[in-house]
Amino acid sequence: MPTTYRSLFRTPEFTPLFLASSAQVAAQTMSGLALGTLVYRATDSPLLSALSMFGPSLAQVLGATTLLSAADRLPPRATLTGTALAFAAGTAALAAPLPLWGTFALILVLGLVASLGGGVRWGLLNEILREDGYIKDGYIVGRSVFNMANGITQVVGFAAGGVLLALLSPRGTLLTAAALYATAAAVSRLALTARPPRATGRPSVRETRRTNATLLASSPRRHLFLALWIPNGLIVGCESLYVSYAPDHAGLLFACAALGMLAGDVAVARFVPSRLRPGLGVPLLLLLAAPYVLFVLRPGPFLAAALATLASAGFSASLLQQERLMAVTPPELSGHALGLHSSGMLTMQGVGAALAGATAQLTSPATAMTVMALVSIAVTVSLVPGLRPAPRPASAPRTA
Repeated sequence: MPTTYRSLFRTPEFTPLFLASSAQVAAQTMSGLALGTLVYRATDSPLLSALSMFGPSLAQVLGATTLLSAADRLPPRATLTGTALAFAAGTAALAAPLPLWGTFALILVLGLVASLGGGVRWGLLNEILREDGYIKDGYIVGRSVFNMANGITQVVGFAAGGVLLALLSPRGTLLTAAALYATAAAVSRLALTARPPRATGRPSVRETRRTNATLLASSPRRHLFLALWIPNGLIVGCESLYVSYAPDHAGLLFACAALGMLAGDVAVARFVPSRLRPGLGVPLLLLLAAPYVLFVLRPGPFLAAALATLASAGFSASLLQQERLMAVTPPELSGHALGLHSSGMLTMQGVGAALAGATAQLTSPATAMTVMALVSIAVTVSLVPGLRPAPRPASAPRTA
């Protein structure tokens, strides 16, 4: 029986995990906009503004090579609660008057914490849905619900963030985000079940690297990881320039991009038949980049918002790639694999933001967006041979 949205919310623990995740996304959205605005006002630098918003992503590569073995080897409830509390404390500290180096040092620490949280959260989601019998399409539908909620939450979060920036200032907005992180910690602690770790053994840097090597040794998994990381990261680099491209309309651009992502996830998860999904990954990655090529024409804010909406529908390619990744990964490594996907993706988003910001510093935000889009298209095309769906086995010949 196909998994439905209604059946997901009847699944034990799905709802509290969903609510805690949504609160964290709202907090991240508001704090990112506030911090990017705060740094841009202080420095007038597109590069530093982009890095302040997406800098935590750069630290994900350190977490992916040192901490990820803990994703399957620590109790999920305690870990999710602890990471949310760490973000609450760190975001509150960012609201204090800090020197620029202090701000970026704290951003680095929060990025390390985030590298662990993603693997724990998505591994727990996969575990919850497997326990309830949703093996065939439960993860893609469940993850799409989270993605759709993220899109809605980002739309609301960026809109609320824009209002709070005007009413409370960037520092007041950061404190509001810290309170949301604390709320997510409370939901995780009070509403999730205390589960044992999915894997045995002590987490360590050596175990993290050994499992990373195991996951990347498989050619199908390796190509899926690259497709999940690089095109996505380059286009987030385009998004990191919204503040410098249209300072007075950045909230509109972010909200429309989130709306496009929401529409794409709904379409792929609920309306695309499973038999067509394997062939849609590459076209969606191309859709993700193509509209940003038109930014070379420097469209006005409302046309730019329409292009951002269209492009962001392509983010739904990650749902298809994650579904394939889970199909070729042992269950006991699911949290680590999803954490490696999340950490690698967010690292590349940080790299993309840095590259886009540096290019914009030398040229202009519009030119930088066009360059990043063209590179994303080139990377997608180069990955096509490794992303082709596996051929169906031939039917056995009939015998007389």
